[in-house]
Amino acid sequence: MDDIVKQALKKWPNVPHCYGWLALDARGDWYMRDDRVQAAGPFPKVKGSRILHEKLREFIERNYLVDEAGCWFFQNGPQRVYVELEAAPWVWRLEATASATPRITSHTGLAAQFESAWLDEHDRLFLATDIGLGIVHTLDMEAAAGAVESAAWAPTATAFDALVARFGVQLAPAAPR
Repeated sequence: MDDIVKQALKKWPNVPHCYGWLALDARGDWYMRDDRVQAAGPFPKVKGSRILHEKLREFIERNYLVDEAGCWFFQNGPQRVYVELEAAPWVWRLEATASATPRITSHTGLAAQFESAWLDEHDRLFLATDIGLGIVHTLDMEAAAGAVESAAWAPTATAFDALVARFGVQLAPAAPR
């Protein structure tokens, strides 16, 4: 977490949390979802405005965390902005290596270590790693196929809802009632 964010939290500790305004799709793109977009439909059916500003994306990614209930958020100064997830909190980018196992990096640039592979009913490949559950980016399926064909990864078939429940991921955090 950025030092400026830590300082803001100390200065203004009771800022209300924000829900529904930020989302992450299955390709690692961030979306702003204002009131108009939220009223038009749920994420990802209605995505909103993709965040293209590089420095803003980097700031979000440096301050992207999870709470004790499995809800992912961006700590924006003193305000916690909860993130709606299309598929998982991490989107994995894979890089082929000399070994059968590709290098795994999150959409935020964090390195991750493989633990298990999962295939849902939509044939989407998810990896559990030392930093959590994520979906493999569609552009990296060739590297993933190599790991599966070499038997480095053996995906377990599962239902998507069961998978996110197993790993404690909340796809659409909501304000407490």
